[in-house]
Amino acid sequence: MATIPSLPSRDDVARIARNTTDITGQLLDTAGNITRIAINTFDPRDGSGAEVLRVLRETTAELAEASASPEAQEAFYRIVDTLTRLGTSGAPLAVHPVSEPAQALLAALGDSLLPVLDAVEPAVEEAAEALGELVEATSPLLPAAAGLSAGVLLALAPLIRAAADVLRDSSPELRRIADALTAAVAPLLPLQVALAERAAAAGAGVVRAALPPLADLTEAAAAGLKAGRPLLIAGEEFVVSGLEQLQPVLLASASRAGRVARAAAVRVSAAVSPAAEPGVVVAVQPV
Repeated sequence: MATIPSLPSRDDVARIARNTTDITGQLLDTAGNITRIAINTFDPRDGSGAEVLRVLRETTAELAEASASPEAQEAFYRIVDTLTRLGTSGAPLAVHPVSEPAQALLAALGDSLLPVLDAVEPAVEEAAEALGELVEATSPLLPAAAGLSAGVLLALAPLIRAAADVLRDSSPELRRIADALTAAVAPLLPLQVALAERAAAAGAGVVRAALPPLADLTEAAAAGLKAGRPLLIAGEEFVVSGLEQLQPVLLASASRAGRVARAAAVRVSAAVSPAAEPGVVVAVQPV
């Protein structure tokens, strides 16, 4: 006969009731906070809440309509198919023995690259900021570069199409060339592998023998550079001062060359397309 479990004591019942009350209070407080967040976000008093809801409704309706289009369904199908292929092909690759050296290489690279990345982070941030400023400064040239690229691509399109047609028509000859190259190169592969192994062994020996003198040379060069740093700084200062002194001359020369070029362009334009009325003289006043 099964034993009848003992009833909880009065203290246990009081403790359970207190825990239930505390949990219920916390849930009610959480629900109240969520309600307050919703009221503050979609407060209808100033009209912002209704506007936000309207925009959300219209946006979701447009997204629903766009997702039902054949193009979107085709894109979704391709995404799902790609994920399926990655899942079915990635799982065998993950457990393949070849993946172990790759994982070890990634782990070693991660351990060795983290200090390097931490060290170069300030320089990379500064370079990225400078690159952004350079792109912003050269933005007026982007339309011209885009137009030039488009023109080049349009000019190359017939050549590429003609080359594709020629290669498509010459597929038997290409196959013969590939077979001949394979037959000629295949016997040389074992010899090349043996030569590569000998070259690797010899190169490793040369590197081992050259590293100590190279280290000594590097230390000596570093010491010489440290000793000659004042001379290097003085030379850089001299070059910069010379460029600063030449700047007015270069600017004046560029301005004079621009005026001459504009005058010549006006004269050539007047000679090629003379005025309709006789007696009109084109005069150029240098700026």
